[in-house]
This record gives sequence, structure tokens and C-alpha cells, in this order.
Amino acid sequence: MYTLIKAIHVFTALISISGFCIRGTLVITQSPLAKHWLAKRLPHVVDTLLLLSASYLAYNSGQYPLDQNWINAKLLGLLAYIVLGMFALHWCKSTQTRVIAFVMAILTFCYIVLVATSRQPLPI
Repeated sequence: MYTLIKAIHVFTALISISGFCIRGTLVITQSPLAKHWLAKRLPHVVDTLLLLSASYLAYNSGQYPLDQNWINAKLLGLLAYIVLGMFALHWCKSTQTRVIAFVMAILTFCYIVLVATSRQPLPI
């Protein structure tokens, strides 16, 4: 079961970042598709599955945030990714600041993946 949930976690992470890249591009280019109901609701479904699978994996492997520095790093990275995503998709008014927040969010996602694969808070 663990292997299946891990595959779901990785798959939903890929869907999540792909959706974010598509939606961010639509928002930055001011496409009306960015306001489509599917573009606004589907990320919540995907991210809920991502979080549930992460919770299952952490619990069943006995790797809890306060015990594992790399999980703490992933959680802090996740919070930064969410905040940067909110700036990129909603809060920034100028295109330039949206692009900066968008790129920073993608780089933060890359950091999260590096931490997950290396199980080190500072992957080198």
C-alpha cells in the first residue's frame, strides 16, 4: 500500500506543479481561461490528494515533522510555495511582480523536490 500511496503522491505533485505553471501563465498573460471554474477548483482537489498522501506516507513511515529536519524543510518550503503562489496568482498587481513571484514559486517547488529526494534540508 505504501508504494501505491507514494506513486499517488509523486503523480499529484507533478499534476500540481503542471497546473500551477499553466494557470500562472494564463494569469500573467491575462487570458480569460484563468478565470474558468476548472482552473480555480481543480487545483484544490489535486492539492488535497497531495496533502493526504503526504500525511499517510509520513505517518506510516514514522517520520514526523518534529523528528525529521528534512520534513520540516519540506513543510516550510510548502508554506513558501503557497504564499508565493498566492502572490503570483492573486495578490500582485503588476505583471513584473507576478512573474517574479511565479518564478520564485517554481524554484521553491524544485527545492521541495530536492529535499524529498535527498532527505536533506540543504540538498547539495
